[in-house]
Amino acid sequence: MNVDTLALGPFEANSYVLAGENRRALVIDPGAEADRLVRYLETRGLGVAAYVLTHGHIDHLSALPGLLARFPAPVALHPADAAWAFASRNTMQPFYPPPPAPLTVARELAEGQSWTDAGLTYRILETPGHTPGSVCLFFEQEQALFTGDTLFAGSVGRTDLTGGDSRALARSLKRLAALPDTVSVYPGHGPATAIGREKKANYFLREKQHARQDI
Repeated sequence: MNVDTLALGPFEANSYVLAGENRRALVIDPGAEADRLVRYLETRGLGVAAYVLTHGHIDHLSALPGLLARFPAPVALHPADAAWAFASRNTMQPFYPPPPAPLTVARELAEGQSWTDAGLTYRILETPGHTPGSVCLFFEQEQALFTGDTLFAGSVGRTDLTGGDSRALARSLKRLAALPDTVSVYPGHGPATAIGREKKANYFLREKQHARQDI
């Protein structure tokens, strides 16, 4: 699996392009700068198999309309966030205007689902807290975890926005702390890290360490 990271928009949200089979890619969290993402895909001769959103905040999805116009593909999001993600109230003015129009969510993500796009297989882990419908994408074969705004290098997602829940986030972090130390972490903002590194250095995850368990 080839992972390319583009930090996009005023908040530098990480958009991930995972190139897979047959010159197709899985795009995770296309947050802004649709023209840049389109050029990136065209330059590499890639099509899009699916767009997967780790949560519904505007800084992780505002490039979708422009991308869909050039590369139509299914959009995947947890229904708890799909209920508001494309509504006018999902805005961070003056940095991000509201979504220009409602979009169809073709895939409703849920706990334990397994999806394969462009030959890449991943499992959905529900990790609410930052938003009610936050999820992580776990590529077990590659030992790679895309955490959105649930877990960052050295920090975690805030819970003081609408729908945030600090107790739910604590439970989600406990779950992530049970993953193997060798799992690479690709967060929604900032640099990549690893579960083991965060269990040693990240106060929020260090608090959640427990004996390994099935997730």
